[in-house]
Amino acid sequence: MADQARISNLDSIEEFRTALIVFISKTRQTLDTVQDSVRRTRAWLQTEQPSYWAAQVRARQRKLDQAQQELMSARMSDFVDNPASQQMAVRKARAALEEAQAKAERTKAWARDFDRTVDPLARKADSLRDFLETDLANAVAYLVEIQKILEAYNETTPPPASSAS
Repeated sequence: MADQARISNLDSIEEFRTALIVFISKTRQTLDTVQDSVRRTRAWLQTEQPSYWAAQVRARQRKLDQAQQELMSARMSDFVDNPASQQMAVRKARAALEEAQAKAERTKAWARDFDRTVDPLARKADSLRDFLETDLANAVAYLVEIQKILEAYNETTPPPASSAS
């Protein structure tokens, strides 16, 4: 039975420690990107999109009003026998207005529900960040200590073999 362990390769511990550090770094960058995306999406939903769709509703309402006036003028005019193109323009403008109104409502709903939908996932990302910052950072430090201990162990001379009488 051997009195001393034979440790032949300490490089694998160093390679694992290096890979762990790279993993922590890349994961941290990815989590930062995720948090930035969540913030940008929240701002987009709460500020940019409502004002965009409100402007679209106003513009499309003006187009509908204009199309309805053109239809009324065409009906009263003696020069136009069939106001079909004006009627189609009114239908098209009304559909565009309804689309803008529906999208404005969906934007409001998403803005209202965004935090409730995203927060559970964001908390999971935060717990992953905590794991990276504490547990994996401790693991890297622990691997350094293991390397030092094993290197010191390798440098010690084995005890003389005891002779059994």
